[in-house]
Amino acid sequence: MGRAGCCYRGAERLASPPRVPRLRPLLVLLLALCYGAHRGGHCQVATPQCRIQKCTTDFVSLTSHLTPALDGFDVEFCKALRSYSACTQRTAKSCRGNLVFHSAVLGISDLMTQRNCSRDGPTSSTHPEMQSEPCNYHSRTQHAHTHPHTHTHTLPGYLFCGLFGDPHLRTFKDSFQTCKVEGAWPLIDNDYLSVQVTNVPVVTGSSATATNKITVIFKPFEECTDQRVYQAVTDDLPTAFVDGTVSSGAPDHNLNGNTGKVQALWISEHSPGRHVELHARYIGVTVIIRQLGRYLTLAVRIPEEMAHAYDATQDLQLCLNGCPTSERIDRGGHLPLPLPLPHPALGLQLQQPHGQDQSSHTHSHTGPYSTPHGFSMEGARARCREQLEVQDIYFHSCVFDLLTTGDANFTATAFSALKDMESLHPHRERWTIYPPSSAHTSQPITWFLLLTLCALGYGTGIA
Repeated sequence: MGRAGCCYRGAERLASPPRVPRLRPLLVLLLALCYGAHRGGHCQVATPQCRIQKCTTDFVSLTSHLTPALDGFDVEFCKALRSYSACTQRTAKSCRGNLVFHSAVLGISDLMTQRNCSRDGPTSSTHPEMQSEPCNYHSRTQHAHTHPHTHTHTLPGYLFCGLFGDPHLRTFKDSFQTCKVEGAWPLIDNDYLSVQVTNVPVVTGSSATATNKITVIFKPFEECTDQRVYQAVTDDLPTAFVDGTVSSGAPDHNLNGNTGKVQALWISEHSPGRHVELHARYIGVTVIIRQLGRYLTLAVRIPEEMAHAYDATQDLQLCLNGCPTSERIDRGGHLPLPLPLPHPALGLQLQQPHGQDQSSHTHSHTGPYSTPHGFSMEGARARCREQLEVQDIYFHSCVFDLLTTGDANFTATAFSALKDMESLHPHRERWTIYPPSSAHTSQPITWFLLLTLCALGYGTGIA
């Protein structure tokens, strides 16, 4: 039969970390076995009787478009595993003694255990009749982008945007900016979704701001949802929309002849008063909102086609185009670090949780803020290193925020923003962003310019 087709195409994609990490032991073993057979001049799977290659190829086809971040991932993955298992059972007799076959059987069993898949249940069709669910973006787009003859999927692209700290913005294009943007500003404003944040001063007499209010508007969409508005403010991360509802959906007439309801939009609370997530299944959007200390953070994943569905009147979107030049604090991604904060006698009024131990990592959510606490450069870096091991842009943002505000809560803010980005950003290779080289900043003239910019732009009154 020759060697062609010995190792199935697409296995490398499933073995890669961004896709389905749990698949790697099985796939690496299968690839190794195929490689060994190839080097030995023969391939056990390439026989007309044993159809393990076909089983594996079908499994790859059924799962290559899945990512753990997608709604319904576990259900679809378990269905594909059951189909894979059924296929191996049908070809078991002709595959006796085939090492790849027996390794696949063991791997399937292991994956079912890992993913908590039941042995009995629905299976995936290798060539399914695609039935689009109108209130499921993934289902709609999968149906629209499936090639009828090859049954392959062209997946829509997703974009990520995040805002945290003083405030630091990561745009859809992975541009990292630090901005002033005091007051209300639109992050996203398109035909399907609007997200607006309100930023307030953190330190009296300075233009340093942080987010204390987030408003998310889900616009009407066919049968799936009427308009829903979610609003979070400091010390109030509700588990319902402003109209009191907790979800939205559309009638489903395909549940064994009974009329049910497909959930198209819902809120999930992960930590009371600290972490909520909004899931808009009908447009493929996920929004994560957290409160750390007195301020809020935001992370959004949205399909590219939804993000770009806007007109000329909606062009002011920070996630899309970044902050206006007049609102930028960073210089092309480089943060001018301010001088360490002085003592209260010099006139700066900082805000810290009443009675909070400055060495503690406990984040207060109630009570007035009073006692100021300044960080030296080394102190700020040491505090940020406690949670941020890699000195990327999130680490440098943490240092910047500690030096600017003196609020130790911003360490956890940067860490949470990093983790939310990792859970929502679709492209792992773009996760890490390093600031521009700061080698030149050791020269006195450059330091003078940076400190002058900091003093003028931030109005700290430090001479």
